[in-house]
Amino acid sequence: MIHEALSREIIGAAMNVLNKLKPGLDEKLYERAMVIELEHRGHIVSVQSSFPVLYRGELIGNLVPDLIVDDSVVVDPKVVSCFIDTHVAQMIGYLSITRLDLALLINFKNARLEWKRMLRPQEPEERNDPDLHA
Repeated sequence: MIHEALSREIIGAAMNVLNKLKPGLDEKLYERAMVIELEHRGHIVSVQSSFPVLYRGELIGNLVPDLIVDDSVVVDPKVVSCFIDTHVAQMIGYLSITRLDLALLINFKNARLEWKRMLRPQEPEERNDPDLHA
């Protein structure tokens, strides 16, 4: 599993945050608490880093993921009833632009923490599939 140990650390940090703050607060409060908790555990957390989005070589805007942990995992804290396709699509977009391999959606809405792991889809040239036509 990609970044298995780091994923466990991030999810453990989120569980700690939820246990201390309890459910029902604003997303930004959980985000700030996650930064504190992850840094306390020795991780490097980038907050609201901006990544340029280009189309035909021209800048069309920027994507700004909430958190990036250890330059490896995009983390998006949410307070939602449930994850929807839009959340997943947004994470896939972040992975595509940042070129990172893993994103974690973390939901602080309920007393029990929910999370979803997403992997960056590989581009055809990145795959190690055998060439069956050779």
